Amino acid sequence: MRLLHTSDWHLGRAFHRVSMLGAQAEFIGHLVTTVRERGVDAVVVSGDVYDRAVPPLAAVELFDDALHRLADLGVPTVMISGNHDSARRLGVGAGLIGRAGIHLRTEAAACGTAVVLRDDFGDVAFYGLPYLEPALVKDEFGVDKPGHESVLAAAMDRVRADLATRALGTRSVVLAHAFVTGGEASDSERDITVGGVAAVPAGVFDGVDYAALGHLHGCQTITERVRYSGSPLPYSFSEADHRKSMWLVDLDADGAVAAERVDCPVPRALARIRGKLEELLADPALARHEEAWVEATLTDAVRPADPMARLAERFPHTLSLVFDPERAPDDLDVSYAQRLAGRSDQEIAEDFVAHVRGAAPDEHEQGVLRDAFDTVRADEAVREVAR
Repeated sequence: MRLLHTSDWHLGRAFHRVSMLGAQAEFIGHLVTTVRERGVDAVVVSGDVYDRAVPPLAAVELFDDALHRLADLGVPTVMISGNHDSARRLGVGAGLIGRAGIHLRTEAAACGTAVVLRDDFGDVAFYGLPYLEPALVKDEFGVDKPGHESVLAAAMDRVRADLATRALGTRSVVLAHAFVTGGEASDSERDITVGGVAAVPAGVFDGVDYAALGHLHGCQTITERVRYSGSPLPYSFSEADHRKSMWLVDLDADGAVAAERVDCPVPRALARIRGKLEELLADPALARHEEAWVEATLTDAVRPADPMARLAERFPHTLSLVFDPERAPDDLDVSYAQRLAGRSDQEIAEDFVAHVRGAAPDEHEQGVLRDAFDTVRADEAVREVAR
């Protein structure tokens, strides 16, 4: 069976205030063409279909168009909700849509319910594990301490239990939206840390032939059977070096996996340039970036006049301007943003306690802070689901 694995469409999202709707529509067209021309037997979409719980109408219309075009091809599609989606909204009409071969899996309770497709070698069972917010699904899975690993492990127990009832030789595919250990994150994914832990081990998915992952925006191989497709389009300059693609996966009669990357259309190249303003404006080596979307980091000791306007004369698609003056390593006059760069909310809070009190928080106090952050994040998730 030949699968096309994609995820993280983020329909409705902009790139530094530039609408990506046209590029997203071009990607949908590319996906449909790939399905038709490469003999794809099933499409799997591993979450974050939309960029927010209540997407703009234009994004909903594009999603509707994608569903109709996939259904017209007669190729089954299995799709899950991600942490950016409203599971309730995405799942509306799932029963009816399923009759057209578009199988939406947005409910935690249905993790062990397979979509069964057949090829010349027998059955392939597809299991959809939507994004499982630990605080919201802990009762469903009966876990004592909610965390990503515990709820995913419980969901996978249901998958393996269902597989055990099926005919010998049934192959299996799991769709999941999670941060798996070994994956490389970018700046454009929403933090899903719970209890100080975001990642789960790849071993959680043992026992299935292929795990089609979503959430991380870089296409990557965790193991031969556990892969991220990544987002089809860039959503931050941290993705400047990404090669945007989908996985074309062949699952043979014995469940062995062979995977090929299929490149996605590039609306415009990304470039990150750095240096003093006059150097950036004069450097001939930067000519290749003149038509790219540009993030410029200026290192001038004194902020130059009209930097954005001057940059735009040479790089008309400059979207982001960052100031990072060159300073001595021991210079205390470092910006607040620079001091916080790369630090988690937990680390920032612990630093604040140490600064105010003169002593770092002890283990118990660290736990109190961690629980507070988890509670706030869970409350936000509950409010988003209820919208």
